[in-house]
Amino acid sequence: MRDATRRWVRPLLCITFVAGCGPTTRSGDVDAGPPCAEGALHCNGNTLQTCTGGAFVDTETCPQVCTDGFGCTVCVPNTGTCNGDEGHACDATGSGFIDTTCDPRQGMTCDGATGQCTGPCAPQNLGNSYIGCEYFPTVTGNMVSANYNFAVAVANTSALDATVHVEGGALATPVTFTVAPNSVKVQTLPWHPALKLCMGASWSNCSGGVQTDGALAVKGAYHLRSSQPITVYQFNPLEYFLPAAGENSFSNDASLLLPTNVWRNDYFTASWQNTAGVNPGLMAVTARFDGTQITILPKASTLASAGAPALTAGVPQVVTLNTGDVLEVATRTGDLTGTRVMSDKPVQVIGGHYCANVPDNIGFCDHIEESMFSVDSLGRRYVISAPAVTTIPSGKVHVVRIIATAPNTSVTYDPPQAGAPTAIANAGDFIEIPNTTASFVIEADQKVLVAQYMEGQNAGGGTGDPAMALAVPVEQFRTSYLFHAPTNYESNYVDVTAPMGATVMLDGIPLGFTPIGTTGLGFVRVFPLMGGPANDGNHGISGDMPFGISVYGYGQFTSYWYPGGLNLTDLVN
Repeated sequence: MRDATRRWVRPLLCITFVAGCGPTTRSGDVDAGPPCAEGALHCNGNTLQTCTGGAFVDTETCPQVCTDGFGCTVCVPNTGTCNGDEGHACDATGSGFIDTTCDPRQGMTCDGATGQCTGPCAPQNLGNSYIGCEYFPTVTGNMVSANYNFAVAVANTSALDATVHVEGGALATPVTFTVAPNSVKVQTLPWHPALKLCMGASWSNCSGGVQTDGALAVKGAYHLRSSQPITVYQFNPLEYFLPAAGENSFSNDASLLLPTNVWRNDYFTASWQNTAGVNPGLMAVTARFDGTQITILPKASTLASAGAPALTAGVPQVVTLNTGDVLEVATRTGDLTGTRVMSDKPVQVIGGHYCANVPDNIGFCDHIEESMFSVDSLGRRYVISAPAVTTIPSGKVHVVRIIATAPNTSVTYDPPQAGAPTAIANAGDFIEIPNTTASFVIEADQKVLVAQYMEGQNAGGGTGDPAMALAVPVEQFRTSYLFHAPTNYESNYVDVTAPMGATVMLDGIPLGFTPIGTTGLGFVRVFPLMGGPANDGNHGISGDMPFGISVYGYGQFTSYWYPGGLNLTDLVN
C-alpha cells in the first residue's frame, strides 16, 4: 500500500515544485487514476497531449480544434449545422466537412446538432445495393414504334407508402404518384426523341437504321426521387403488343436501374457489334452533378451528332455534363464493348444496342440494354445459366462475354467448358463463349464484367429475340429480393443460384437446387413465374444464405432480361 500511495503522490509534488520535475507538463494533474495507455491522445483545451511513459505530455497546440482520441482536427467529429435543407457536417474523423442537400423529395430532414440528413433515404441508412431513393431513368436508342411506351416499374421495399416524383426528360410537367408498401407501380414516360434515335410511327420507319447517331441531351434523363427506399426497372418499351400501335413492338428490353448512392467513377461497357453498318451498338452516360467531367476511352469510332462529339477508337475523349444530362453515342463501324468511362464525379453508364442480331447472321434483331456495374463493385466469380424458352425448358443457346478490367486476366470454368478461352490480354478486351446452354461458374484472377446475350428467334425454340443481362458477382449475392416480372408478357422466368445447403423461398414456396460442378452452388429455373401473390407481377424471394437471381420473359418476337438485384459494395480485387 505504501508503494502505491507514493506512486500517485509524486505527480502532485511535481506540480508544486515545477523546476524539479523536468520541462514538460501533464494533464494527469487533474486525474488520480492509473497510468494512461501509451500513445493515447488527450486534449487540454486546445493543447494536444500524448501519453508517454504512463502520463500525458503536451505535444502541440492545435491550430483549429483538439479532439480527444483523434488529436488535432479540422472540426469536432459528428457535429455540424443546417442552413435550411443544406447540411454542413464534420465527418467521423474530424478531417473535414461534408456538405449534403437533405432532399425533402427523398423524405430527408437536416439534424441541426450533427448537420447530417435523417430519414430512411439518408446516405448512412441506405447502404450499397440496388435499393435506393434517387434514380435517373434514361431512354436509349430503339427502332420500336413511337406509339409504344417507355416506362419504369417502381417496387416499394418499405413498410410505408412511397411518394415518387419524376421530372425532366421529355416531361412537360412533373409526375407524382404513390406506391403502396411491398407493391409495384408501373409508370409510363414519354420518349425522349433525341435519345430514342428514331421516332417513326412504325418499326419499319426505323428498321433501316438510326435517324441520328447519338446526342448530348441536356436534362435528357428522368430524375426520379422517392420518399422511401425503392427499386426501379426501366422497360424500353413496356409492352410487346399494343392494339393502338397496330403492330407488335418487335424490339424490347429492360434494365435494372442503379440508385445514385451506388454510382461510381469507373466503368467498362458491354454492348454488341453494329449490324451491317445500319443498326448500331450504343452507350449512354448520365451525370448526377453539375460540372461532371467524363473521359471515354472508346473501343469503336462514332459520328458527331446532336451535340455529341465524334469518338475515335482508342483515343480518349473528354466531355463535361451537368445534372441529368445524357451523352449517348452509337457506332456503325465497330463494337463499343470494352469501352471505358471514367469521371471526376459519379455517373451512370448504360450499354446496349439499337437492334442487335445475336449472332450476327441469326434473326431477328432486338433492342438490348443494361445499366453497367462500376469497377468497384465487380467481382471475380460469376454463375452462368442459359435462358430457357417454353419449347426448350432446359435452356436455349446464348452468348457469354467476359470483359477484363485489368491486363493479363486468367479465367477458369467449373465444370470445364470445352474450347472456352481462358486468357484476356488487355483491360477492355473480352473473350466470348458462343452457343452455350451449360450451367457453370466463371472464376477470374482479376475483376471482370460478364454479360449474357439471348440469341434470336431463328436460333431455335420458335420464340425469343436478343436481350442482354449482366451476370451478378457471387460476392454481391443477397438474402432477399423484391422483383418485378411484367404480367403482360406471355411467359416469365426467374433463374436462382444459391449454395446447396441454402433454404430459399419464392413467394412463400421453397425451392430445390441442382448442383453446378464442384462449386458448392446449385441452380433452379422457375417457370411459369405467375403474377405473384397480388397478381401484379411483384415477387418476393428470400433465403438463409446469400443467393442470386436473373429475371426474363418473352412475348411475340420480343424478350427482356435483367438481374433481379444485387449488393453493390466496393470489392477489393
